[in-house]
Amino acid sequence: MDRILTNAVVHTLDQQSPRATTIAIRGDRIVATGGGEVRSLAERHTVVEDMKGATIIPGLTDAHIHWEKTAVSLSRINLMDVPTKEEAVRRVAEVAAKAKPGEWLEGFGWAQGTWPGGAFPTAADLDPVTPHNPVYLSARSGHATWVNSLALKEAGITASTPNPKGGEIQRDRKGEATGLLLEDGNIVVARVIPTMKAEDVAAAMETARELAWRCGLTGLHDYDWELAFEAMQLLHERGALGLRVLKHINLPFIHHAHELRLRTGFGDDWLRLGALKIFADGALGPLTAQMVDPYEGQPNNRGMIVTPKAEMLEAVMRASRHGFPSTIHAIGDEAVRHVLDVYEEVRRDEARRGVPPSAMRHRIEHVQIVHPDDVRRLAELQVIGSFQPIHATSDYPVADQYWGARSRLAYNARVQIDQGVHVAFGSDSPVEPFEPFKGIHAAVTRRRADGSPGREGWYPEARITIDEAIRGYTEGPAWAAYMEDRLGRLAPNFLADLIVLDRDPYAIDPDDLLKVGVMKTMVGGEWKFSGD
Repeated sequence: MDRILTNAVVHTLDQQSPRATTIAIRGDRIVATGGGEVRSLAERHTVVEDMKGATIIPGLTDAHIHWEKTAVSLSRINLMDVPTKEEAVRRVAEVAAKAKPGEWLEGFGWAQGTWPGGAFPTAADLDPVTPHNPVYLSARSGHATWVNSLALKEAGITASTPNPKGGEIQRDRKGEATGLLLEDGNIVVARVIPTMKAEDVAAAMETARELAWRCGLTGLHDYDWELAFEAMQLLHERGALGLRVLKHINLPFIHHAHELRLRTGFGDDWLRLGALKIFADGALGPLTAQMVDPYEGQPNNRGMIVTPKAEMLEAVMRASRHGFPSTIHAIGDEAVRHVLDVYEEVRRDEARRGVPPSAMRHRIEHVQIVHPDDVRRLAELQVIGSFQPIHATSDYPVADQYWGARSRLAYNARVQIDQGVHVAFGSDSPVEPFEPFKGIHAAVTRRRADGSPGREGWYPEARITIDEAIRGYTEGPAWAAYMEDRLGRLAPNFLADLIVLDRDPYAIDPDDLLKVGVMKTMVGGEWKFSGD
């Protein structure tokens, strides 16, 4: 026995033995959990550690994160939570004043919906403070981009430049680009920005990894692109990945996996292939989420389709036949419906081929609003609901404004859990902080840290229990990754991924979930973070 942790309050999430005080570990696996009798397994070389009454739960997994963007954003212009457009411009100007002429300035996090008036920004706002530097600023939602005139010039965008597939270059009444790019409209500019090297991304990921351990993360499901995958492989080769990664493959690259006859799960317990990733629609922030009925106050706006239904069906069907489930971004209720329609047809094909639903664990990412007619379909089709609980508390004012009473079924994991749907929780970082206890607090209280929108929370009937929220970061992601036999619980033969907390989340007021501190984080039987 290599290590025994004793004198702890252990929530194992194992139905056979839900509580324990002692955990025995050999190598990267748990050998036993229980009471004082487990100490008898100690050998001469065993390290016995007194946890002094601290609480231990399984390590947490962020089931929807953009790890490259998160890591790189740590060194970019920070526009998160800026209260006004003017403040955003001031921050850009501050960086521009120190930049070399011609150097690209990149930033992230602006959200016009939180600014007075809620109007989208334009290149004209940036041009006076950035005369010598092209600027590329991603919205917090990740579905809109704000650039200056120099960036438009660098990209060769003129009045005659066509919209790219799945995107829009916003134009003024004269047909000139305003500097706002919606959805895949950003591609036109992004492709002329000097790309980072995989080594640089890997270095940024190592910095972000340390922060992840500090907040209790031991794994993540990644949605970034090929450069992220390369950087992760470099870290894996060096034994420096440090987090268990399920790597999804975006639609433009899935054909390579098919041609190589790769299948989901290829890899190991550190880095493995996940699912085909597709975007069905846009997002609420830029009002591009595809809706059955128009946005409140915008009778001509029902959002934007990013991937047509027929194209989705073809891709998902092909992926399933090649051994890959799919994970599809769908925020608006019509987008969710389209995705469910696709999965319904694919499920029929899988049934004819003798493939059970448990073998093809399809997902919907975000599921931000569901039409009442479609509420039961995730359960019927055995589709995983991948939610980001903190989106509910961040977005509720905009949801109330543009979705109105429809928001009763928005960001609602409760209604899916009640039907037996597997749910997996994440952050969508860098859209939101990747600190899981902020997500747990949002799921349990439906309130922001400042207590808004009130004691009962936003649509309080959608609140879930602390246990359900923690399982959303443990058992749910393990199931989605086909790792439920070795991850998400603290039980014999399971991976020794766990976190030590300074208080018991099961025994405190829900408001105090934001105060929970991570004292130690273990991945694969090794302490990766210790706050001692």
